[in-house]
Amino acid sequence: MSLVTNFESDKSAAEYAKLYRDDGLLGGHVIMLGVDPLSISAAIEALHAYPGGLQVGGGIKSENSLSYIEEGASHVIVTSYVFNNGQMDLERLKELSRVVGKQRLVLDLSCRKREGEYVIVTDRWQKFSDVHLDQKLLDFLAQYADEFLVHGVDVEGKKLGIDEELVALLGKYSPTPVTYAGGVTIMDDLENIKVAGMGRVDVTVGSALNIFGGNLSYKDVVAWHSQQDHLAKAS
Repeated sequence: MSLVTNFESDKSAAEYAKLYRDDGLLGGHVIMLGVDPLSISAAIEALHAYPGGLQVGGGIKSENSLSYIEEGASHVIVTSYVFNNGQMDLERLKELSRVVGKQRLVLDLSCRKREGEYVIVTDRWQKFSDVHLDQKLLDFLAQYADEFLVHGVDVEGKKLGIDEELVALLGKYSPTPVTYAGGVTIMDDLENIKVAGMGRVDVTVGSALNIFGGNLSYKDVVAWHSQQDHLAKAS
C-alpha cells in the first residue's frame, strides 16, 4: 500500500484559522501530523491567529499539553497517548485530565468495525486497540473529558457517505458533547447526521470541502451551520 497525499494547500494553517475566525466557527481542528519543529510552529501560528477558537492534536501528552493551551488552543485532542499498546492507560488519562483540566480535554475515540463491533484504533488508525466503543466506555470517559471526537475510519476520506450506525450509537449513548467525522460528501450528509444522531451529534468536515480540494462548498456548510445555530436558539 502506497501513501497518497489527499490534499496539499498553498495556504498556511494560520490563513485557515483566520477564515474560521472571520466566519465565527468555533472548535476547528489543528492536527500536527508530525512532531517536527515546522509542524509545531505552523500549529502555534494557527492558534495565535484564532485564540480560543481551535483545538489542537498530534503528539499531545501530559508534559506538553498546557503549552498549547497557553498558546491559545481551546482544547487538546488526544488518542494514542491514552490508548497505548492496545490498552487504555488509565493513569495517563487521569494525569492528563488533572494537568490540562477536564474542560480542555477532547478524547479522540476514532474507531473501525471488527467482528460487528466498533473498536478504537490508534497510530494513524493503523492499529486496533482492545477497547470497544460502547455506552459503558462513553459513560466512563465522560468523567475525564469535555468532548469526544470520533472519526468513522471505515468511511474516512473516501467521500462515500457517513457511517450512520456509528452516528446513531453516539447520539444515543454519549453523555457529553461529541463530534463525528468521516464520509461527509454532500449537504444531505449533514442532515443525515442530524437525524441519525437525534440532534445530539456535531460534525466536522474536512477533505470534502472545496477549500481542501473537495467539491462541497465551504460557504454552503457555514450557512447550514448558522441555520442550525438559529434553530437551536429559537427552540
